[in-house]
Amino acid sequence: MAQPEFTDGEIMSEQVTAQVRLERIYLKDASWESPKSPQVFTENWAPEIQADINTKSNRVDGTRFEIVLTVNLNAKLEGGKTAFIVEVQQAGLFNIEGVEGELLQRVLGTVCPTTLYPYARETVDSLTIKGGFPALHLAPVNFDVLYAEALRQQSQKTLH
Repeated sequence: MAQPEFTDGEIMSEQVTAQVRLERIYLKDASWESPKSPQVFTENWAPEIQADINTKSNRVDGTRFEIVLTVNLNAKLEGGKTAFIVEVQQAGLFNIEGVEGELLQRVLGTVCPTTLYPYARETVDSLTIKGGFPALHLAPVNFDVLYAEALRQQSQKTLH
């Protein structure tokens, strides 16, 4: 039996042709806070960045899904002073056809967030600069690895 192949947003096999189409990308929510301004600008700029990235998906109708990628960052300076806190919810409306079950969950947890992440990175960077701080270039994220880790943790919880 032939193994499925991923090609240009399509998942193909002998029996099923599946499609993942992006209909719209949009900023659902953004929040910026710099509670110690302007004093924070006199500090040595060597922040410790705490990052949290999450995804959420919901079926809008039939084959359409909204995926929301949330990026939370907290930049702290020496002594635990908060330089800034930023939260971005980058969303997309995806039309996914011919995919169900476990494969659908994998597409929602990997393909869709991978598509949205560059937009979230750009928004975080822009907000950071507009907040008066140096550009903050987030590292790339491998959502396939994050998804696999989440599955592993979920299976361990089930076993215990």
